[in-house]
Amino acid sequence: MPFNLQVIPVEGLGQSVAGFCTTREGGVSVEPYQSLNLGLHVGDNPLAVNANRNLLNTALPNQPIWLNQVHGTKVFEANQCLHAETQQPVPTADAAVTTHIDLPLAILTADCLPIVMTDKAGTVLGVAHAGWRGLAQGVLEATLQTMQQASPSLHDWTAWVGPGIGPLAFQVGQEVYQTFIDQHEADHVFFKPDTHQPGKWLADLAGLAGQRLIRLGAQKIVQSQRCTFNEKNHFFSYRREGQTGRMATVAWLTQH
Repeated sequence: MPFNLQVIPVEGLGQSVAGFCTTREGGVSVEPYQSLNLGLHVGDNPLAVNANRNLLNTALPNQPIWLNQVHGTKVFEANQCLHAETQQPVPTADAAVTTHIDLPLAILTADCLPIVMTDKAGTVLGVAHAGWRGLAQGVLEATLQTMQQASPSLHDWTAWVGPGIGPLAFQVGQEVYQTFIDQHEADHVFFKPDTHQPGKWLADLAGLAGQRLIRLGAQKIVQSQRCTFNEKNHFFSYRREGQTGRMATVAWLTQH
């Protein structure tokens, strides 16, 4: 990695995929965005963010495809970027899919989960931004559907679940609990009553995502098991800090 860029590698997806999740370390932003903030939408100095993005680019085969994320389910088909004659506006979406080699896809997070999905043959890659709203609304289902359209022979696919808020820190209300239970009653195992605050629950967001990936047919799921809330020195956390930066998870296909 260039300079002092410190990252969490995307692991377990085979030799056809490379990628990593950045940490908050190694950039030029100042508090409360110290230091490798990669989000342009959080109030940081744009010059600092662009300097951080340029630093990130030195670790990538090409500039990444950034998204305007809105906690929805829209999936951007990134292949079209290669055919655009002029620079296009940042697409509004919460997931992206490509079949092209060396085209990095990027997801910004600061408690939500970054999820990378690919098939064993390395013919297609998908990345998704999955907070509880996106999970409940079907962002993973939409990503997989777009991957299947891009690569009709898709099978034996796997997923990597990156750093996000952990099960001891993610307090939610009854409405969040009910949203998931109404969809899949068995998901109650991913919620524990908050003994300090009646009517609240502690939710295992990574567990909910993993179970949904299993239902969709993932052959293997690799969990990073890193908590953005509790690891203050390494990660930004919106739940912990409010005004804060964003990490980026970038992934790309290296071969077919």
